[in-house]
Amino acid sequence: MYRRQLLERLRLPFDVVASHVDETPLHLETPPQLACRLALAKAESVAMQFPQAVVIGSDQVADLNGQSLGKPGNHERAVAQLRTMRGQTVVFQTAMSVLCLESGFSQTELAQVRVTFRDLTDAQIEAYLHAEMPYDCAGSAKSEGLGIALLQRIDNDDPTALIGLPLIRTCQLLEAAGIQVLQP
Repeated sequence: MYRRQLLERLRLPFDVVASHVDETPLHLETPPQLACRLALAKAESVAMQFPQAVVIGSDQVADLNGQSLGKPGNHERAVAQLRTMRGQTVVFQTAMSVLCLESGFSQTELAQVRVTFRDLTDAQIEAYLHAEMPYDCAGSAKSEGLGIALLQRIDNDDPTALIGLPLIRTCQLLEAAGIQVLQP
């Protein structure tokens, strides 16, 4: 849903197709490697069904000191993630792949967003989780909503990267693949 809303900003026609990729990290896989591998795997999975289409795959992994924090899936894991991240700087590794099997175009890029979390109390964490229920978001944080109150600082070069799809890089990759975002 988040990426769909971001892509709608570009005013290009597109369809959303689920990729059904196993998101389990591989042994010794770093968070940036995981994000890039999953973004490419998701794009490849969909491209196999639509070989003429230009396909975008994306994935985000919260990286706390080299440890991958994925989607919590439930309240208890979200509490544990946010407790671990309070007062810490987390790098959200957002990867995207653009590919077209027919043309042979394939490129993967990684956008990194450094996010410093406030030193939150347990009560603040609970209040946030009950309000947002961000159990499908890497690191349990939705900065586009109330999650912004969790944060002390955001450092990046693309404001959409933290939401899950860096649109500046996406535009560049789409144009490299032959799709003009700003059509005359």
